[in-house]
Amino acid sequence: MGKNVSLSSILGSCLRVTALLLQAVGRRGNKTHGARTLCLLSETFIVFAVLATLTRLLDRSEGAYRWPLPFVVIAQGLWIHRLYVVAHEASHGKLWPAERRMNDFLGQLMLLPLLVPLNIHRKIHAFHHGHNRRDHHTSALDTFVVHGRCGFARRAWYHLLWYLGVFAGGWFFHSLISVVFFLFLPLQVARKVSPAFKGWRRRDQLVSLSAFAFMLVVHLLTVEFLGVRFWTLTIGWPLLVFAWCYSLLIYIYHYRTGYGPDVKAHVVSLRTNAFLRWWLLGFSDHVAHHREPRLPWYELVGRSDSVPQDQSRQASVAVGILRQFRGPNIVELPQ
Repeated sequence: MGKNVSLSSILGSCLRVTALLLQAVGRRGNKTHGARTLCLLSETFIVFAVLATLTRLLDRSEGAYRWPLPFVVIAQGLWIHRLYVVAHEASHGKLWPAERRMNDFLGQLMLLPLLVPLNIHRKIHAFHHGHNRRDHHTSALDTFVVHGRCGFARRAWYHLLWYLGVFAGGWFFHSLISVVFFLFLPLQVARKVSPAFKGWRRRDQLVSLSAFAFMLVVHLLTVEFLGVRFWTLTIGWPLLVFAWCYSLLIYIYHYRTGYGPDVKAHVVSLRTNAFLRWWLLGFSDHVAHHREPRLPWYELVGRSDSVPQDQSRQASVAVGILRQFRGPNIVELPQ
């Protein structure tokens, strides 16, 4: 009994300390951009560390006291999405704009669990902003283009690919393949694979390989000193949760919007409550982000209200997710 009481006491202490730390850093986050960034980084790291600690404690506990473990693992996976959104800020140079090296270092730390070099994320994401649904072929994940009539079997195949991509974590693995291409494809081949490789240099590739090697070493050291089970519970299984979450949300802001040269117009924002805005860093105001990508996260909320109604808040996150069950847009072109 003493051991169980001790575990309960430790869990309660962790939660109380977390609340106090978050309250402390929150008081600092209402003035300068630097203070807000420190608040954001502290909050993000503290929650990640507390969830990892809880996972460790629950895994070592006995009997009925282990039941919250799966829920903590799921929470860790969802919190990795927060790390990804913070890294997105760094990808735009918004975490520490006065010092590019510091900005990139912080962003790379946020991507450490994902093994994704920041340079690659920045390159792919910049292509998305610059070419978002420019036409049916370019940066339009929900669109399949066929020449001639698309028969039933082919339509069924495209729908299956779409559902696997959105609802089974497929877009995450699609992104991993893109990362591998950027890391290892010869430059001449890469530029033929996708226009996203335009401007990708040997130096960029070498820097990305170095970042990848560093992150891989950190993962291996975690396994060596803390064990395979610890890595599996705090990184491995949570990554699968993140893959599912990422794939659900990655295209929710652009699904079945228009096409054309005005790439900033093909986007919608979503209604969110305070908790979701906190978790997503205001990313749900996606119209504002695409119109003014240099805006920091704390200035996004409410900015979509100033754009035309048909491009503003159209649905909740839940409705946006459910809409994707409609399947992909299949465009039939003349043969």
